[in-house]
Amino acid sequence: MRTDPNLHYLDNAATTMVDPAVADAIHDALRSCWANPSSLYEPAILAEHKLAAARGKIAKTLNCARDEVYFTACGSESNNLAILGAAIPRQSWGSKIVTTGFEHPSVQRPIRALKDRGFTVVEVLPEPDGSLDVQKLVDAVDKTTVLVACMAVNNETGALQDIARLAAGVKAKNSRTAVHIDAVQAWLRVPLDMKKLPGVDTLSVSGHKVHAPKGIGALYLCDNQRQHLQPPYLGGHQERGIRPGTENLPYAIGLGLAAEQGAKKLRANARHAAALNARLRAGLAELPGITIHSPENAVPEVLNFSTGCVNSQTFISYLSGRQVYVSGGSACDKGEPSHTLQAMGCDGRAVATALRVSFCADNDEADVDALLAGLKAGLAELQHI
Repeated sequence: MRTDPNLHYLDNAATTMVDPAVADAIHDALRSCWANPSSLYEPAILAEHKLAAARGKIAKTLNCARDEVYFTACGSESNNLAILGAAIPRQSWGSKIVTTGFEHPSVQRPIRALKDRGFTVVEVLPEPDGSLDVQKLVDAVDKTTVLVACMAVNNETGALQDIARLAAGVKAKNSRTAVHIDAVQAWLRVPLDMKKLPGVDTLSVSGHKVHAPKGIGALYLCDNQRQHLQPPYLGGHQERGIRPGTENLPYAIGLGLAAEQGAKKLRANARHAAALNARLRAGLAELPGITIHSPENAVPEVLNFSTGCVNSQTFISYLSGRQVYVSGGSACDKGEPSHTLQAMGCDGRAVATALRVSFCADNDEADVDALLAGLKAGLAELQHI
């Protein structure tokens, strides 16, 4: 997908480049599948069939029923829909929510809004090494717990959670508790099989993290839990009433193709990312003062570290001048200090000098080497804090 060999894009956890084949499929759909899938004449029926096919491709990556996949505009919308839709109807019998201390803002902020409405929120912090003890979340569940929300892969450190153990433990303590998983950073990076995750009620995914465009995502909603979810939107019958509004058919088609292609390459891509991650770690070990924050069980696509001496934004700007692009953490935090590293107990200097590198299949050794060269030069040239 990369057209400029001198461009070294290493911020794929923020967004990915759109696959040309996906862009072509969207372009074709914009021109040929213009009808409303809810209408009853022939062009609309064709559009509905295309929508169903795209839904089926996403369902196949999750090993779930096609009707358990609902199209949304993004992962953030999926998270909001699942959290608000599950918690508010259950307030008649409970008021406790259990979550982690390093969730994405699209999980963290709806839960804090629910706290303002009278819910009690328990946040379980990650360990100092970035890992999460899911048993602590299970232990916090009681008969009043309406929701447990946890990301499958942390967007800043790549920490991988045992969501199967979490969901099973939660349901064993309270079968009525809803379990929501933010899988935006996990989808098509680690296997997700909903048949092996029977305790997970909802799970969110996003298109622009997997080489589809921004503006399309999906929510898995276990069919036997559909009646217990009260969507925050009112409107038409689209998406079985869960997400009303005329579907974005061309982007749904693009997401389906991206899902199909990503699933085929999942294991190969993981091996490729692991090799790049190992190369980067080896190079960082030769630089002075580097502290790595990603835990041992992190997915290889993400590596978070601190220089300990140069402000994150300063280093990001410096590397940008060399056409090496990384981030300081979640793009949705817009440059704010990392709440994930703060939750891990990292000191202020580590937080202020943190950088996040995130790979995709398009990256190669030249990208890693360009980053390491930039880091080495920057450590020598930039003013230390």
